[in-house]
Amino acid sequence: MAAIGLLVLRLVVGLIVAAHGAQKLFGWWGGPGMTGWTGAMTHMRMRPAAAWAWMSALAELVGGLLFVLGFLSPLGSMAIAGSMLVAIALVHLPKGFWVGKGGYEFNVSLIAGVVAIALTGPGALSLDALFGIRPPEPVTVIVAAVLVVAGVAAALVGRSPRPAEASRTQAA
Repeated sequence: MAAIGLLVLRLVVGLIVAAHGAQKLFGWWGGPGMTGWTGAMTHMRMRPAAAWAWMSALAELVGGLLFVLGFLSPLGSMAIAGSMLVAIALVHLPKGFWVGKGGYEFNVSLIAGVVAIALTGPGALSLDALFGIRPPEPVTVIVAAVLVVAGVAAALVGRSPRPAEASRTQAA
């Protein structure tokens, strides 16, 4: 039953995240497509906006699919966690916890799911199990965590400075 439980978690979380990536990449399901997503990255002061737009969209699509398949774990978890942490920092944190107000509740739920799989493994019903892929523990999880933190830090530190007029308005 544990293998089925892990599979359900991987399917739900992975497909949700992959669908968000497809919205960004292809404009599916009312998404912005890459032109709109690059514009959103520009608005969030990411630079270079196009590179971060592609990286974040691919992290969600490919990370979500790796997570669903339970393949090359914990790479999918790492891609999803990094994407969600950046989304929290750039968009959701100032809006509070509850998702109904644009907060980070949903992102934290996704992070909890991917961390659970990163720590337990994808289970017997996964491509990793089928191919006998077993990354060394705890080294893999530690390295993945360090890479996620470094990636999130790079995304946040590399942002354009806030325009002077906007800074004065917010300070008032």
